[in-house]
Amino acid sequence: MHPSAREVAERFLAVTAGGDLAALADFFSEDSVIEIPFTPDGVPFRFEGREGHRARFERAGAVLRQDRLENVVLHETTDPEVVIAEYDLHGHVLSSGQPFASTYVMVMRIRDGLIVHSRDYADPRRAAGYQDELAAS
Repeated sequence: MHPSAREVAERFLAVTAGGDLAALADFFSEDSVIEIPFTPDGVPFRFEGREGHRARFERAGAVLRQDRLENVVLHETTDPEVVIAEYDLHGHVLSSGQPFASTYVMVMRIRDGLIVHSRDYADPRRAAGYQDELAAS
């Protein structure tokens, strides 16, 4: 028996709070999709595949350190595969020590214990201070 969508989301958020970005890829199915509707110019809207996610998370981990989550709220829906997570992510840019904070909403579809689709919403203006470093990595 697989964990519930809520349990997977809780585990995902715990790893997110711990800062091991590359480990986040293990929560996604091999053929998963992440969509980020409000990406800044020059950043793709859609990312595909666990190993593609892993590479992207590793690049981000070379630039950012995620320190903690606050104001976490999980919403279960009438669809047992769908969980909505709201949270504030706090961290810092590794090269400068500059702190950052961003508010996220993730709509996750979880099947057989793995995230198969995620649509992630955040304010891209909050990433303006480190976006160039992410793009260069």
